[in-house]
Amino acid sequence: MSAAKANDRLIYLALGGAGEIGMNCYVYGYGKPGKERLIVVDLGVTFPDMDGTPGVDLIFADIDWLRERKAQIDGIFITHAHEDHVGAVGLCWEELGAPIYARKFTANIARRKLQERGLPDNVVQVVDAWPAVTKCGPFTVGYVPISHSIPESAGLVIDSDGGRIVHTGDFKVDMTPVVGDPFDTALWEEIAKPGVKALVCDSTNIFSPNPGRSEMSIGPAITDLMRDCKGMVVATTFASNIARLKTLATAATEAGRTVCLLGRSMQRMTQAAMETDLLHDFPATVSAEDAQNIPRENLMLLVTGSQGERRAASAQLSQGSYLGLSLKEGDTFLFSSKTIPGNEKGVIRIMNQLSELGVDIVDDDGGKYHVSGHANRPDLETMHQLIKPQFLIPMHGEHRHLREHVKVAGLHGLPGIVAVNGMMVDLSGNQPKVAEYIETGRTYLDGATHVGAMDGVVRDRIRMALNGLVVVTLILDENDESLGDPWVELSGLAEDGRSDSSLAEIMEEDLSQFINRANKKTLADDVKLEKELKTIARKTAQAEIGKKPEVIVVISRLN
Repeated sequence: MSAAKANDRLIYLALGGAGEIGMNCYVYGYGKPGKERLIVVDLGVTFPDMDGTPGVDLIFADIDWLRERKAQIDGIFITHAHEDHVGAVGLCWEELGAPIYARKFTANIARRKLQERGLPDNVVQVVDAWPAVTKCGPFTVGYVPISHSIPESAGLVIDSDGGRIVHTGDFKVDMTPVVGDPFDTALWEEIAKPGVKALVCDSTNIFSPNPGRSEMSIGPAITDLMRDCKGMVVATTFASNIARLKTLATAATEAGRTVCLLGRSMQRMTQAAMETDLLHDFPATVSAEDAQNIPRENLMLLVTGSQGERRAASAQLSQGSYLGLSLKEGDTFLFSSKTIPGNEKGVIRIMNQLSELGVDIVDDDGGKYHVSGHANRPDLETMHQLIKPQFLIPMHGEHRHLREHVKVAGLHGLPGIVAVNGMMVDLSGNQPKVAEYIETGRTYLDGATHVGAMDGVVRDRIRMALNGLVVVTLILDENDESLGDPWVELSGLAEDGRSDSSLAEIMEEDLSQFINRANKKTLADDVKLEKELKTIARKTAQAEIGKKPEVIVVISRLN
């Protein structure tokens, strides 16, 4: 790379993924301030919950800042095929328009995302692993194989006249990952030799004090478990963790059990891994129909729903049956996964439903049947030492993770900066500095539409869910006189109140009394009339049932 031009700057900006786990979306830019050429790294989603985002399908980063700079975007680089990195490709690509780059397996998943939305999938370009590089505007980007809990994960080497950046993506230090690329210490040392300005690094497991363990280490314990179980075994894990699927399926086969895959996402992921020639020697599987004819003690179901998803195979089985298969007393259910914070309620609900069926539940058990796909603190320190950057920018973590990561790096003399979503960092000098703050937020996929988090749609939905809804209808003639009494419709409210009478009837009586005594000026003013009717409806509900519902007033005037 040639020397940086005067006044050009190298910038980093997280729109999602910094200050939270999920919804990853990062931007790098180089050029004159405000006119930088840009590349985007990852377009991921996070998942809704009934408490805070009822009815929402998916959540992804607010890309308004990028949309306004569409002409400046030269490329979109996807590090790996987890939903929190690739899940928003189909939702955002039309507004960004740039070519998408990914390794073969990730490209397969990205193309499916575009096809699901009726978008052209030829915008996805398959890239080879390092030392192959892609020239994109002022940047040269290389995909460096790295171990993680999904095949063909990659860290990125991002070169420009402003210096070299290493963006780790999600990773762990695993020399024997079962499926996918092993961690290559010598390769990372070679990448570090020319000098690295910034290491932008995964922070997920910074609070885990012990070195991470290899995927290969858990196979024997799972095999022993499956041999010891008397009835049918059901195992669940992340559908994208192809290595774990192979570990579980191989263990089942070695324990004398036939494997049946249940769940669309699991079948889709294994199919993609086979299509891209990444999954070898996977044990033969049988259909759900054929599984019904196999003795229970010789069967293992490998199912979706490790995070308590209500429509996944795990939830269906816990409620009775799924595709003709059912659990009964003496069967065993293995959670070969870690529960993501926020999903505890859903997982515990399924565990209790399984317990009611007499099923024995086996969970992570201190790491005996699960290993994380993210680097623990000692492994993160290993990456710091390999890369030897001028400074660290932690990413992929909640605020406490980012802050702790900077503190840990500082213990070894590596300076860092806590850069959360919306904080644009100027990397041009020898120390990172905040260039400006960008307004960031969340976008909801709500049915077929994109809804801004601040648009009020979900807020109104929550308020109706908490407080109930009253619809008041009033018809007035051309002389502003009421044609009959107002009437109300209730939703989500108790029918009877403290008076042991119909809440709707009591409310209609109170509203009628107001209409009968209201003056002409009030009856002629829709705004004032609506306000008064809302107030009366809420006061009546508060007095009768102790709640102040949401109220919609419909005023119809006959001409």
